[in-house]
Amino acid sequence: MAKNKLNLLADFPPVSTEEWMAKITADLKGADFDKKLVWKTNEGFNVRPFYRANDIEGLKTTDLLPGEFPYVRGTKTDNNWLIRQDVKVDDPAEANKKALDLLTKGVTSLGFKLSKKDLGADYIAALLQGIPATVELNFHICVSRAAELVELLAAYFKAQGFDLAALQGSVNFDPMNRMLLKGKDLEEPFITERATALLRAAEALPGYRVIGVNAVSLQDAGAHITQELGYALAWGTQYIEMMDQAGIDPAEAARRVKFKFGVGSNYFMEMAKFRAARMLWALIVDKYLEGRPEDVRRAASKMHIHAETTTFNLTIFDANVNMLRTQTEAMSAVLAGVDSLTVLPYDTAYKTADDFSERIARNQQLLLKEESHFDKVVDPAAGSYYIETLTEAIAKQAWAIFLDVEDKGGFFAAIKQGLVQQAITATAEARLKAISSRKEILVGTNQYPNFTETAAGKVTLEPHTCKCGCSAEHGQIATLPHVRGAEQFEALRFATERSGKRPKVFMLTIGNLAMRLARAQFSSNFFACAGYEIIDNLGFDTVAEGVQAAEKAGADVLVLCSSDDEYATFAPEAYRLAKDKFLFVVAGAPACMDDLKAQGIEHFIHVRVNVLDTLRRFNELLVR
Repeated sequence: MAKNKLNLLADFPPVSTEEWMAKITADLKGADFDKKLVWKTNEGFNVRPFYRANDIEGLKTTDLLPGEFPYVRGTKTDNNWLIRQDVKVDDPAEANKKALDLLTKGVTSLGFKLSKKDLGADYIAALLQGIPATVELNFHICVSRAAELVELLAAYFKAQGFDLAALQGSVNFDPMNRMLLKGKDLEEPFITERATALLRAAEALPGYRVIGVNAVSLQDAGAHITQELGYALAWGTQYIEMMDQAGIDPAEAARRVKFKFGVGSNYFMEMAKFRAARMLWALIVDKYLEGRPEDVRRAASKMHIHAETTTFNLTIFDANVNMLRTQTEAMSAVLAGVDSLTVLPYDTAYKTADDFSERIARNQQLLLKEESHFDKVVDPAAGSYYIETLTEAIAKQAWAIFLDVEDKGGFFAAIKQGLVQQAITATAEARLKAISSRKEILVGTNQYPNFTETAAGKVTLEPHTCKCGCSAEHGQIATLPHVRGAEQFEALRFATERSGKRPKVFMLTIGNLAMRLARAQFSSNFFACAGYEIIDNLGFDTVAEGVQAAEKAGADVLVLCSSDDEYATFAPEAYRLAKDKFLFVVAGAPACMDDLKAQGIEHFIHVRVNVLDTLRRFNELLVR
């Protein structure tokens, strides 16, 4: 045992913010602090490189405990979440068999996608036979038959002798989501009438949440975090207002709402989003219920959150990376205290999930719960200067969006006018542009692609279309974009493979060792994003030797990789020898670039070019 114990207070005296800034400024050697180290998020606020205790001074949320209003730290005092897997019901007996099997493999919440035309008492009985009352059940069906579904469920549960008051589940009634996804031009009386009937039917199942707010649709369409949250708050508020006008108690309406959020790969910001979401929703509902008993207000203002990993960043190529994405997304969600979670299988972007990919998706959550014990600690991020500051910043941005929607007539009016769709589309386009220029990275797609991978029969799946007939008149109003961040790069690789000709890109590495290796690596990653064959080299003594080797290799593209200072000599010589044999490219943006262009050299690749647009131009030249 050590004789002298470490005394943190004595051996590590406090350092002031001013001292930290002085050290950072010195290390920057004159570079601008804000430009170098301050990150401006997609949401529009700045994130600094470090935070101190004084950054969270005055925040009331830091004094809260889990389960305390306004629930920023969670609506409960434990962190046990439900592991959910959805089952598409084509045949109720087969779906039942699969559901019972899932319950033996760690699933604690089931979701069923039902057919409108098959719904009936026998259908429900066959589907739910043998499923214990303790399992949370969630149902998705056409809005026109949601009330009937609840009646059938109540009758079945009663016949089974279940305690109806103890059952937990949901029916995903969300006609406004149908408007956003399918363009269905619904009217408010239509929604109100069916929602009212549904809530009346659900009186028999007090533990069922039957009004859905599917904000995951916004994230999957490319929305940034504060848009998803701000619109979700307006979305839920709109349903409460509709129910209130129809004579439904706002407390009861709020208690029946279930939020379904997406969760992306922005690890800390996603954690902060869920914390901010609970807080803001609690404040909104509490305001509605002013004057009511405190226990009623507190019970009604608890946001119930189901999270689902987003489809926006899923990729077709190098699809195993999707497991890394969904794992960090799952961690964000459960550390932030969601009530239930669906991890999408890694192959969702290009095929119907199979038993293997579904098992991996389940096990990703089981690892977090059973091996990492994430369910043992509630809101471990509490008190973090960074997370608490992010929570406040996201809450402010989302609140501004919420108020803007309310000022313009509410969420329903914003959908009818296309305002939500326009805003999300603009954000999605900005994100796609960022991905095309590598300002936003998708590993395996626009950076560090798998050089040897081929599509091997993979295809981009079309969006799921409901076949119950409820969308027969879709297209009457604007819809959310159906987009993934990787799809434009994937289209390049598909085009390369369909052409039957895979261009060969030869790295002519010469001169300064460090620079030629770095630029060869950059160029290899650059061209591999389009599915080209890469031929890298350790280096050549002369330009002529490199050109001869490229010709022998049957190259289509020759990339000169050297240092800026040496390009003035090497590039003209290489271009003279290569221009009639290859498409000639210089890796970098040297000071002599204008002089090189004047000599006929057209193509330069470097960190400031738009990767996607550049590769599209190369495809036009090389892929027929």
